[in-house]
Amino acid sequence: MKEFSPPAPEGSEKWEVQLRKGSLELAILAALWEGPLYGLEILRHLESDSELIVSEGTAYPLLNRLRTLGLVETEWVESDSGHPRKYYRLTTAGRQRALEMTRIWDRFAASMSGLLAPLKPEINEATKKEEP
Repeated sequence: MKEFSPPAPEGSEKWEVQLRKGSLELAILAALWEGPLYGLEILRHLESDSELIVSEGTAYPLLNRLRTLGLVETEWVESDSGHPRKYYRLTTAGRQRALEMTRIWDRFAASMSGLLAPLKPEINEATKKEEP
């Protein structure tokens, strides 16, 4: 019988990247919930409110896909700095999708929290040991 060995640290990093990528659509829809934002504002919002650091090369293709799906709409607006900015706004379908995804996320997070509850004391203890 083969013994199980824990994943290497880079395996954990890859898993975290995949987790973040999987939640990016919901994060963008949530960022747009309160009103229109232009691309860079979306990226800043994600970074400040969720610690999601997203490159433009990742965000803009996803925003374009969301537009194609009818979940966001865009509008060019002149800015004080001289060049126009493309603002993204949730459509009615986008708002419905954000609510649906949030319900799924909440249900999933709650079930995972229950499953992971026995690990919490171990994590707390490990965190205490890491603190100076």
